[in-house]
Amino acid sequence: MDRLDDLLDEAAAAPVEGWDFSWFAGRATEERPPWGYARRLGERLRTAAAALDVQTGGGEVFREALSSACTAGACPATVAATESWPPNAALARAALDEFGASVEQVEDDAPLPFADGAFDLVSSRHPVVVGWGEIGRVLAPGGTYLAQHVGVGTATALTDFMMGPQPVGDGRSVARARAGAAAAGLDVVDVREATLRLEFLDVAAVAVYLRKVIWIVPGFTIQRYRDKLAELHERIEREGPFTATVARYLIECRKPHGVDGR
Repeated sequence: MDRLDDLLDEAAAAPVEGWDFSWFAGRATEERPPWGYARRLGERLRTAAAALDVQTGGGEVFREALSSACTAGACPATVAATESWPPNAALARAALDEFGASVEQVEDDAPLPFADGAFDLVSSRHPVVVGWGEIGRVLAPGGTYLAQHVGVGTATALTDFMMGPQPVGDGRSVARARAGAAAAGLDVVDVREATLRLEFLDVAAVAVYLRKVIWIVPGFTIQRYRDKLAELHERIEREGPFTATVARYLIECRKPHGVDGR
């Protein structure tokens, strides 16, 4: 029990702002998708005049992609991002300041505070909510939406362990994304899917992951789920790492010329 308490105390003290996952080194691993999202985004940014990253988190991935583009001498003239959680918005402002970015604090399901057709590139990595109508509205004709979305069934093994068996809906499915894009007047030009391994080596890593990725177990707190965490700790000590899978898909859409996206 002393080891469990120490692990949970460590998990409670760990920072969960932003999308920097370096804390998990040596404690958890997640297989990466084969398509290299940040690299692809960097390539698109080299030809973009005005770029927007939606639900940017702490701006870490967008900064990496912008750095790649700017190193190649092709920075977008206009750079903007949105983020709903105030601590993340503050991190994003600091991360993206060198690119002259404006970071707006906007709820995930709220209208985007930008003019129609303001951007020729809109991006997002793991958005909580995909506002297809708003994406279509702020994209200029000929503009591109490039994103990596969380797919159906992500970390269900962990959700079910903590909460009991849960229904798996299709809200994050590729089919739903295709329909949303079409309704917004966007053409889907590329979709790539991957199912990837997620592994936790200790229960502290599980607790921090659930504090950080809040939709896996809605309403999670260490205190509320302490009994299940204790059970999981015993299982990991007895059997080794707890494993699950995550679903990811890359989606690229284009707004045809002459379509207003509404």
